[in-house]
Amino acid sequence: MYCNQCEQTFRQSACVNSPGTCGKDEDIQSLQETLLFGLKGMAAYAHHARRLGQSDEAVSAFIEEALFATMTNVNFDLDTLLGYCLKCGEMNLRVMQMLDQGHVETFGKPAPTKVKEGTQAGPGILITGHDLMDLWQLLQQVEGTEIKVYTHGEMLPAHMYQHFREHPNLAGHYGGAWQEQKKEFAAFPGPVVGTTNCVLIPPDSYKGRLFTTNAVAVPGGTCLESGDFQPVIAAALAAEPCAERIVGESTIGFHRSVLLDKAQTIVDAVKAGQISRFFVIGGCDGAEKGRNYFTDYAQATPDDSFILTLGCGKYRIRDHEYGEHLGLPRLMDMGQCNDAYGAIAVAQALADAFDCGVNDLPLTLVISWFEQKAVAVLLTLLHLGVTGITLGPNPPAFVSPKVFKILQERYDLRLTGQDAQADLRVAVGA
Repeated sequence: MYCNQCEQTFRQSACVNSPGTCGKDEDIQSLQETLLFGLKGMAAYAHHARRLGQSDEAVSAFIEEALFATMTNVNFDLDTLLGYCLKCGEMNLRVMQMLDQGHVETFGKPAPTKVKEGTQAGPGILITGHDLMDLWQLLQQVEGTEIKVYTHGEMLPAHMYQHFREHPNLAGHYGGAWQEQKKEFAAFPGPVVGTTNCVLIPPDSYKGRLFTTNAVAVPGGTCLESGDFQPVIAAALAAEPCAERIVGESTIGFHRSVLLDKAQTIVDAVKAGQISRFFVIGGCDGAEKGRNYFTDYAQATPDDSFILTLGCGKYRIRDHEYGEHLGLPRLMDMGQCNDAYGAIAVAQALADAFDCGVNDLPLTLVISWFEQKAVAVLLTLLHLGVTGITLGPNPPAFVSPKVFKILQERYDLRLTGQDAQADLRVAVGA
């Protein structure tokens, strides 16, 4: 993962030649790096999809071509590079569609689900990240034992799929977003498995019981081989058991298929004036100050509106009680950042039902930005022509002022302000 400071440093030092000697100016370099980060995010999604049996040769061919376009002395044209960025968004839409299909076909029909949060008495394993196949393999290998498996971070949405819901060893959810893991992992007595990005370098307090899968590796941790979780199981049985400490319960699982089943009801309610607006508030979260903007924004939304959330950005807003509207919770958790396709599919379905464009819907997108997957999703939204997105709390550091101005002019891309409630009033026209 890149923090803003790291990205700024990278942007300033990426060209190994003296300024001007390689013929690449700041704006060309900015678009090349935007494309590169988008490709990284898309490749992560594609890797998850491939593990579920989903792939597309057109996606692989584009990755090769687009990487070639990021090389020095290949492309010096601003519009062409912007076109590659938008094409990356188009390809990423296909990748996210494959990933969504793979999840449903492999793990069963999604449904709204109540999830216990905290721990139960007995040996436990905590698993974090995004790769649901790793979770499934772990559950298969602990089946028949007394070990309880807990999800952490963006593993929470696993509970909405039928096969996970029915598995006797999946006990619930523990902890919050990735930036809390050093505190939360230290407090969890059993082994921890990190499956994807968003795993932090562990301190001494738990590095000896941190295991990683596939390409993930950290100093002091143990890399597992070929889906073999026996070392984790042995560590769980040898470790201090978890205490009985259930701290609450949450409802998750508003997958696109769940919302699309209710599409006509939603359309009728909008036409009857019963729903004022939909807000998509989520994305890739960060640890720096200023992220409370999203908390304040969500809490100020009208009582007759709905909030759709996904990604680890949900942890900024999910602890507040938003109540219900029309028999549905006002805050509906759609899943991981990997499930961004679902929000897009719902918006497109509603636009079709109203015979209008997505930009004509009573829909506001307020997206927290942090890393490469978020770049891929943003490029997808721009490819689809979605305008008026509010992004923040800071713009990507590798986007030059001129490139950002182009995005503002063409897509009305906005930055979060200092006052969330004032921005909300603008969004609802108050």
